[in-house]
Amino acid sequence: MSANPQPVTVTIFDKDYIVGCTEEERESLMKAVTYLNRKMQELRDKGKVIGTERIAVMSALNITHEFLEYKRSNEEFASVVGSGIERIQAKISHALTRGQQLKSTDLTEHT
Repeated sequence: MSANPQPVTVTIFDKDYIVGCTEEERESLMKAVTYLNRKMQELRDKGKVIGTERIAVMSALNITHEFLEYKRSNEEFASVVGSGIERIQAKISHALTRGQQLKSTDLTEHT
């Protein structure tokens, strides 16, 4: 597969754009184009935003907001999972230490 970006024509809101994209990124690019088109069409269809440039900016703002909320949510989730893992590691460490102490006690009693 090619690591060099190749020109790809994408259509966003009925206008063509040429974008440099590697073969590996092409599917992701097309999904992004589809998502952006859908968001822009939703804004246009609601009729509250008029003008292609304003629709593009408001769509970008909405998508950025969605991304930041998603990122914040994942950071909170990662923090909760991290805390849970730390508690489990502490319990395992405690159990191993206790097991070693019991083993040492058994060895000293049998000698």
